[in-house]
Amino acid sequence: MEAAACNGSGDSQTIFYLMGIPSLQQSLFLPIFFTFLLLYLLILVGNTLILVAVVAEPSLHKPMYFFLINLSALDILFTTTTVPKLLSLLLLGDHFLSLPACFLQMYLFHSFSCSEAFILVVMAYDRYVAICRPLHCSVHMTPQTNAALAASAWITALILPIPAVVQTSQMAFESITYIYHCFCDHLAVVQASCSDTSPQTLMGFCIAMVVSFLPLLLVLLSYAHILASVLRIRSREGRSKAFSTCSSHLLVVGTYYSSIAISYVAYRANLPLDFHILGNVVYAILTPVLNPLIYTLRNKDVKAAITKMTSHQEPKSTRKP
Repeated sequence: MEAAACNGSGDSQTIFYLMGIPSLQQSLFLPIFFTFLLLYLLILVGNTLILVAVVAEPSLHKPMYFFLINLSALDILFTTTTVPKLLSLLLLGDHFLSLPACFLQMYLFHSFSCSEAFILVVMAYDRYVAICRPLHCSVHMTPQTNAALAASAWITALILPIPAVVQTSQMAFESITYIYHCFCDHLAVVQASCSDTSPQTLMGFCIAMVVSFLPLLLVLLSYAHILASVLRIRSREGRSKAFSTCSSHLLVVGTYYSSIAISYVAYRANLPLDFHILGNVVYAILTPVLNPLIYTLRNKDVKAAITKMTSHQEPKSTRKP
């Protein structure tokens, strides 16, 4: 029987073999490696520039930008959990992961994914207070409150995946377990197990729905109040200014949930396995690579701070002619 070939639950001797994208031709490995390498470098450079610019520029020491640097730090961590291993797989054929490494990658990937959803909710709340209650903004959004909101988002996201990861670690796996994915995604690991996968699949799906749709509902609720408040502004210029302060965040929210939708459709639709894998890869890379572009192109303050930081102006000579 197949189950007889399985190790006991949580056996540290288990080795996971990442299949990558099974039908991908060998000749495409190098071009795709350089594509992902370029995207990863863009993520690192873009988000680092935002982090440094916000910290270095006193005019950006506001709640909105405090949450933005949390988002940038999160995007760097989120992609670093998966992309380096993917690059190693494509370039060196490094398919193997130990059981502890696989489950650590799974935990961090899903934790940082949850964190992003919660940080986007906190940013939506900040926009709600700034537009709907501008006179109370300094009272509601104090540095202590901002730190507490950001910490709550991080801590909650670090706790949420623990039950699913712990229960998955108790499942039985073969000595060499083949995972049809580019990284240790929860569902892919569960499906590679010898145990009954139904409870874990259901738990993973329920957690994903809660983490995805509850934050989305809170974001939509915030923007419903913002929209109602903006529509009460009589001047066209005032309405335009109010909407412009939300445009970058709305684009980031749209990108984040679009990538989730792509991943969900790829999983639920009757599509080949490769499409499911690619859907998850898009989810892991799309938002982190677009966030810096959105905030540097759409936000004048951030763009100005980065330009100021990166420009090398020659010192004026004090010598008289």
